[in-house]
Amino acid sequence: MSDLRFRVVETAFKKRPVEVAPPKERPSEYFAKYVFNRDKMFRYLPSKVFAKLTDVIDNGAPLDRSIADEVAAGMKKWALEMGATHYTHWFHPLTEGTAEKHDAFIEHDGKGGVMEEFTGKLLVQQEPDASSFPNGGIRNTFEARGYSAWDPSSPAFIVDDTLCIPTIFIAYTGESLDYKAPLLKALRAVDKAATAVCHYFDPEVKKVYAYLGWEQEYFLVDEGLYAARPDLLMTGRTLTGHDSAKNQQLEDHYFGAIPPRVAAFMKDLEVEALMLGIPVKTRHNEVAPNQFELAPVFEECNLAVDHNMLIMALMRKVARRHGFRVLLHEKPFKGVNGSGKHNNWSLGTDTGILLHAPGKTPEDNLRFITFVVNTLMAVYRHNGLLKASISSATNAHRLGANEAPPAIISSFLGKQLSQVLDHIEHSEKDELISLSGKQGMKLDIPQIPELLIDNTDRNRTSPFAFTGNRFEFRAVGSEANCASAMIALNTALAEQLADFKHDVDCLIEQGEPKVSAILEVVRRYIKACKPIHFDGNGYSDEWKEEARRRGLDCETSVPVIFDNYLTEESVCMFESTGVMTRKELEARNEVKWEMYTKKIQIEARVLGDLAMNHIIPVATQYQTGLIDNVFKMRQIYPAEKADKLSAKNMELIEEIADRTAFIKEHVDAMVEARKVANKIESQRTKAVAYHDNIVPAMEQIRYHIDKLELIVDNQMWTLPKYRELLFIR
Repeated sequence: MSDLRFRVVETAFKKRPVEVAPPKERPSEYFAKYVFNRDKMFRYLPSKVFAKLTDVIDNGAPLDRSIADEVAAGMKKWALEMGATHYTHWFHPLTEGTAEKHDAFIEHDGKGGVMEEFTGKLLVQQEPDASSFPNGGIRNTFEARGYSAWDPSSPAFIVDDTLCIPTIFIAYTGESLDYKAPLLKALRAVDKAATAVCHYFDPEVKKVYAYLGWEQEYFLVDEGLYAARPDLLMTGRTLTGHDSAKNQQLEDHYFGAIPPRVAAFMKDLEVEALMLGIPVKTRHNEVAPNQFELAPVFEECNLAVDHNMLIMALMRKVARRHGFRVLLHEKPFKGVNGSGKHNNWSLGTDTGILLHAPGKTPEDNLRFITFVVNTLMAVYRHNGLLKASISSATNAHRLGANEAPPAIISSFLGKQLSQVLDHIEHSEKDELISLSGKQGMKLDIPQIPELLIDNTDRNRTSPFAFTGNRFEFRAVGSEANCASAMIALNTALAEQLADFKHDVDCLIEQGEPKVSAILEVVRRYIKACKPIHFDGNGYSDEWKEEARRRGLDCETSVPVIFDNYLTEESVCMFESTGVMTRKELEARNEVKWEMYTKKIQIEARVLGDLAMNHIIPVATQYQTGLIDNVFKMRQIYPAEKADKLSAKNMELIEEIADRTAFIKEHVDAMVEARKVANKIESQRTKAVAYHDNIVPAMEQIRYHIDKLELIVDNQMWTLPKYRELLFIR
């Protein structure tokens, strides 16, 4: 066929799996091949330098710049042996992506040639242009200086020919301009506060770690089809498109057999991820067609965040080798499930896991209950902030759409844990806490062994669910930087644990025994945070009303949700824990509002172009053919019969005329509304205007475009349809 769309579809469907030659070694033998991890440090660094550097990593000791030259020398030697020719400081600016500037390992040798050079000064810091990254007004164009500074707690790694050094990014005036700097501060704050509380139960605890296990959902689309959709190319999602007759309603894709082309992509991706030290473990089909998931083994939070940012970049690169494009947008297709990035979060010490139950002793169980209840209190006190931490223009399409958690933060605990908290709340005496572990379930099938049943069920409608030895923050969006949610959660818990210790110490000073004091405060907190505890159906309208009655944040406008960062409670929390200042928070909100506006602005412009350059011309062309058919009918048949035979075509002609007129009128109105909004100086007010005026206009325009897709001749429609995009051949 000569039609572009059909040629693109035909080409895409002829794709065959790329044959991947798996490494001959086992994964354990090539894992972290391209990572300057402890093993490489031990081999390439002097023993004294190695000891000092591991003390920095393990215990948070101050980094002694005097060792930087020796670390740089060892790192350079290893990198050159691995074929690296360049190095870069790799950081996370406020763009939801990563940034890097590559420099070669060369300097003049004084003899007319060059030599490989990499010093401690180059390792420790570089100077990116701070005014060219989102900064919320902290840096002006004429105030460009900013610094990237080495983060030794996340190991350097090699991608292609470049040594990548994880760093923070700060302004010349000291404010953080990235996600990593406040994340490191939040992790330090929760370590300090949690360690102090752990000493009630075990004085030997030296450090508390926050752990993260992310689950990355994504879509794959044939590259040819992707290129034929300007909306996918420009915005990451389809701005038009009618439902496919078959999508996910048969529930046959979830956990189904992985298509061969996709399996080849996954194998290739896993090999590269493992070589970069990313411990990817799980892969499977997700609910929607063409939707998949991968997940790693839990890691320390800072490293897990770095690995997630790296895996998203790696997915895009590997996908193109297999004729795919990866879609990380939270809602690339209307009418089927969107993609999240569930953040499984837990706490552990150098002696064990804090959220593990049941414990070996009643004291262990009391410690477990203490940390669970304080987590609930932190989520309750800052539920609006936690929602703001996962909100974005893209995630707004997914939340509350009966496929993902609602835009109301609540916590599911499960039957057993709920009963334990209820018992403590109503108990008047100090009782030892008893928790049961997994229970056995015997099936009446001889060949099947006894099943071990977890002490909690799962509730997929809960944004923050306890799932055994961790909380699962399910509301995080698939293309988000995990750090945003982890900064808010760990900071909130750090503040809460500090308050808990203060309350317990006050009772102990008044003569209360330690266990009695802990139980008294825990009992008080259980009563206080009850509004956040909800084990029911988060999709129901009744819950929305109940949540509002409980005083939980029920706002759905993303720009308004961002206000939660600047409430006095939030500012006090961030400043008291040393994570961020009011100035940094205000700047970040400016960035958030501006980013929201720009994303909606781009989508509106693309939709307008599609409507005027694709949809209306094609619909009008088809309409012209119908008109010609009616005209010729009246030339051939008597008037009465011609009217009868052409009645259906006349209906279509009129419907096309009505819908194209509506689209044209509303595209023009949307353009004018953008012009009005663009003149607003306040970034917040502008973002609100885009949310209130532009987003609804886009939905109205899309409705009529999608209706036209069902009418217009299939061979004339220029855009690949959902039935072609959503099924890999």
